[in-house]
Amino acid sequence: MATRGQFNTKNPTIKRILKEASELASNPSPDLHAEPLEDNLFEWHFTLKGPPAPSPYEGGIYHGRIILPPQYPLRPPSFRFLTPTGRFEVNREICLSISGHHEETWQPAWGIRTAMVAIRSFMDTDAKGQLGGIECGPAVRKRMAGESPAFKCPVCGRSNAEIMQEREEAAELIEVKEGARKEEAVPEELRLAYRDELGKGSQEGERADKEPKGKERAQDSASVPAPPPATPATGLPDPPRAAPRPTRTVAPPRPQQVVQHSPDPSLAWIDTAIYGIVAALLFLVLRKFA
Repeated sequence: MATRGQFNTKNPTIKRILKEASELASNPSPDLHAEPLEDNLFEWHFTLKGPPAPSPYEGGIYHGRIILPPQYPLRPPSFRFLTPTGRFEVNREICLSISGHHEETWQPAWGIRTAMVAIRSFMDTDAKGQLGGIECGPAVRKRMAGESPAFKCPVCGRSNAEIMQEREEAAELIEVKEGARKEEAVPEELRLAYRDELGKGSQEGERADKEPKGKERAQDSASVPAPPPATPATGLPDPPRAAPRPTRTVAPPRPQQVVQHSPDPSLAWIDTAIYGIVAALLFLVLRKFA
C-alpha cells in the first residue's frame, strides 16, 4: 500500500493534489471537509453540511466520493454522494458545472474546496432533469437530513457527525487564533455557468411536456392538411391559388307549362264537308280529261 510520502511530488498533478489536501487540513471549515485516501491521491472522500434554514437540508450531513482525472487540474473531477439526500442519486456521478460532465465550464484555478462550496450552494436548486439529480418533496428531504449524521462510511470508518464535529472544533481553534474566518462563496462565473445549465434543462423539459404523444400526435398530424403536389417541371409545390369569391345562389327558373287546346267539336263537320267538296271536284276534273 502506497502512502502519501511515496508519491512523486515533482509531478505537477501530484504536487497540486498534495497542496490542496494540505490547505484543507490547515484551514478547516465547519461546513465541509475533503481529503484523499491514504493509498490513492486520486480518490477523495468529502463530508459537508446541508444549507441552512429555510432549506430542508438544514441539519443534514452528507458524505461522498471525488475521483480526480490523471490530467487534474486541467480536467474537472467527478462527484457522487454516498448518503441519501433527496437531491442527488446515491452512488451516481452528478452533473454540475464543476463536474466531469461539463469540462467546458471548468477552470483549473477552482480546486476541491471551490467545488465543495458550489455543491453545497446548489443543493437547494431544482434538478431540472439533470444527470444524477432527483426530485423529492421537502418532507422527504427533511427526513433524510435527520438520518444523515448517523451515516458511517466503511472506508473512512467514522460517521458523518464525528467527521464534522472534528472539523468544527479545528475551525474554532483557527478562529480564536486568527480572528473571524472568511466566508466562502461560489465564484460568480461558476454561478452563471450553472444558471445557464439549469436554463437549458428547463427548456428541454418544457419542450418534452409540450410535444404531443401517442394518439394526440397522430390526431394532430392527421388534422394538418397535406402539402400541394409538386409540378413535374420544377419539383416544387404549385403556388397557392386564390380562394374563389363567394357567389349568390340563384334558384333555376321554373319551367313554363304548355297548355294544349283541343279543337272545338262543333267545327269538325265543316272541315269534313270541305274535304268532301275538294275530293268531288278532283274526281270530276280527272273524269273529264280521261
